[in-house]
Amino acid sequence: MGGGAGEVLTAVGVHAPGRYLPSAFDVDGLAVEAVGAALQAAAEVGEAVGRPAAEVTFDARHVACAFASERHLRGASEHAGAPFAPLSRFAPTADGWIRLHANYPHHARALLAAVGTDEEHAPAAISGRGAEELEEAIVAAGGAAAAVRPPEAWAVHPQGRIASGLPLVERRPVAAGAPRWRGAVVAPARPLAGLRVLDLTRVIAGPVGTRVLAALGADVLRVDPPDLPELELAVLDTCPGKRLVALDLRRPAGRATLHALLEEADVLVHGYRPGALAGFGLDDEEVAGRYPQLVVASLSAWGRAGPWGGRRGFDSLVQAACGIATVEGAEGMPGALPVQALDHATGYLLAAAVLRELAARLRGEGASTLRLALAATAAELMRRRPGPVDVVEAVDCDRFRVTLGTLSVIAPPGSLDGGPLGWSGPPRADAPRWADRP
Repeated sequence: MGGGAGEVLTAVGVHAPGRYLPSAFDVDGLAVEAVGAALQAAAEVGEAVGRPAAEVTFDARHVACAFASERHLRGASEHAGAPFAPLSRFAPTADGWIRLHANYPHHARALLAAVGTDEEHAPAAISGRGAEELEEAIVAAGGAAAAVRPPEAWAVHPQGRIASGLPLVERRPVAAGAPRWRGAVVAPARPLAGLRVLDLTRVIAGPVGTRVLAALGADVLRVDPPDLPELELAVLDTCPGKRLVALDLRRPAGRATLHALLEEADVLVHGYRPGALAGFGLDDEEVAGRYPQLVVASLSAWGRAGPWGGRRGFDSLVQAACGIATVEGAEGMPGALPVQALDHATGYLLAAAVLRELAARLRGEGASTLRLALAATAAELMRRRPGPVDVVEAVDCDRFRVTLGTLSVIAPPGSLDGGPLGWSGPPRADAPRWADRP
């Protein structure tokens, strides 16, 4: 089932290496290697379809800006909102701290139901309860939260023990697929022209991964339920180059449309919790058997096994639970990484894993489904501590901007044979159909 750090991470052709993301952990190193892995894997796909090996280059300063891309988005409407809602924060409890997540209305309602009060009085109610007891109550109510634990407590926690043993990419062999896509003869910087990617992910990690595939030329169709709210800021930041489709999988017509898209797709990426898609005929094993041409990759917060295998989770919550927040804290208060590095790194590792799987299949080396987890990326980061550095360098991220319609965003980092990656335009709503292949 492999996919350890040495196999997945790489860093080639890096310009201006340095320390740009101050942390107790080597965030810069993880970021550079994750981006390098995705770019090198893109070059491998080109080789698998008979192109000369492409030279991979990228700037570490650009990577640092890309890992904070949501902060550098310009041109969004005044309704796009902030990255975190007021209740999405650290809160003191009777015996420590808890990290709350209430960016979505249904999570905010679950949080307030668990504490039994309104938003104004929530801090007082939270301060009188134990962190782990409150964590369980919020989760049971359908919300998302994590008690702030030190690393040693996570190390002995049942889910922490599982997470520490997870590979960055878990590969599960399936019957050999026969991908219909063989690549188009286009510029090396767009080696995925004609590749069809069905994107059933939300928030940051999964959308970042498919954003990378779109920047390499893939036709990425993002599917959302019509009645489940999404943050406008997240969509604008993570969906450049993608087409957006609303499908209600609870209805027969929506499921039929989705299966029709899967018939002609090359890649399926989803972030649904274990079992959530089984009712729609979309669990990983069934999809792999029914659509053998598909590369199937799934994302989770905590890993798919263990007591938290079906639990909701986000970058900020994983940081809290695994001990990162404790290490990054000061003066008795927890802290956070300088960027949502677990999300962004996992996204680039997702892109790398999909690309390497495509290359392997094109070479006739067999097929696997792919699984990634934020907690596995966190475990990798926690094994990394930066060496002594006298100064953290400032970066002018405006130099890495690109304009897409009315949006100004951080361009995708890197180039292949000197050709920069790029998106076809801003996110746009469209019909649930594939574009013609080149």
